[in-house]
Amino acid sequence: MEQKGKLAGLLPIGIFLVLFLGVGLISRDFYSMPAIVAFLIALVVAFLQNKQYSFQEKMHIVAEGVGDDNIITMCLIYLAAGAFSGTVTAAGGVESTVNLGLSLLPSGIVVAGLMIIGCFISVSMGTSMGTIGALAPIAVGISEKAGFPLAICIGAVVSGAMFGDNLSMISDTTIAAVRTQGCEMRDKFKENFLLVLPAAIIAILLYVFMTRGASYSLDMTLSYHILQVIPYLLVLVGALIGINVFVVLIGGTVASLLVGLITGSLPLDQCFQAMGSGITSMYDITVISMIVACIVSLVKKNGGIAYILEKIHSHIRGRKGAQFGVAGLSFLVDMATANNTIAIVMAGPIAKEISDDFGVSPKRTASILDIFTSAAQGLIPYGAQILLAAGQTGLSPMAIIPYVFYPMLMLVCVLALMMVRKDQ
Repeated sequence: MEQKGKLAGLLPIGIFLVLFLGVGLISRDFYSMPAIVAFLIALVVAFLQNKQYSFQEKMHIVAEGVGDDNIITMCLIYLAAGAFSGTVTAAGGVESTVNLGLSLLPSGIVVAGLMIIGCFISVSMGTSMGTIGALAPIAVGISEKAGFPLAICIGAVVSGAMFGDNLSMISDTTIAAVRTQGCEMRDKFKENFLLVLPAAIIAILLYVFMTRGASYSLDMTLSYHILQVIPYLLVLVGALIGINVFVVLIGGTVASLLVGLITGSLPLDQCFQAMGSGITSMYDITVISMIVACIVSLVKKNGGIAYILEKIHSHIRGRKGAQFGVAGLSFLVDMATANNTIAIVMAGPIAKEISDDFGVSPKRTASILDIFTSAAQGLIPYGAQILLAAGQTGLSPMAIIPYVFYPMLMLVCVLALMMVRKDQ
């Protein structure tokens, strides 16, 4: 018997949004309410609903949700990705990659070069925040030396960071999108890359055009060690050719440790500390993913998911309509949560139901989830990426956003492609 949708089943999600957005609006700080606290309160509300089930039965429902193969795999990949990121950073990989890129790029296109370097680092590291943290100080220096507006320089950095945040195969957003939809990372990457490549090219050309005719020279020596870039390349190539993601990440971590020892950038007694620090950095999103899985399990059992699907079914027709429905859902949830990974974890199960009902391929749905949450994340002034860029440069978020070309162009290009591509 098909479950009947109930609006009341969505109450826990509503409670989360009211708490998270309400506290953020009142305090003017969208990070004053920790997401994990809001989600735990929402979980308590979900447990208090539906007297038809006993407490033990509800515990069994949430245990089944958390124990799903995709949730467990997603959490383990988070931890493996954290180990690689922590180790390769401690081994000097980020600094060498940045300096290598700046050494190779002509000074006349250095602002566009910031985006290009940001693209490579974010795709390799799987973190937009880490990319912005590494490149923002360099953007400030380039702005001062070449006379470019700082907002343009930092906009290029954020654009490059969001490229990899959306595309990287070890990004937490990619992991969440792939696992919630049940597709291969390699397939999602290929689908995603073809959709966002036009936006990236146009954004780079815009930065070249806006800063044309200028050049400068750095006073400092850009030191790098080519060995420190190799772990990134190994992970990138290994993921592209389809090697198991755990093998790729563990191999990348081992390679980073060896490179750190060979170059002397990572002493033996600090190797496991670096690895542990990276793993610890992924604890928040791992726990949040588990709590969200609990909430979604109860919301689904209480008819909340069925209610959303009924409303979506009444407004969309065919595969193309389903894709636009997932896109809108992803964009709005990210605007509400200000975190694209959390948005994907929340919207993913609903998107999966929509794609199954309308015959949309899992790789297409995973790509749409990742693209539209990342686009929203790069454009909201209260998103972590924009706030970090503003904090490191002293600019206001609203001064930076007009120059973050990539997320804007990604929205335009992907929506246009979705309209003209075959209904599949």
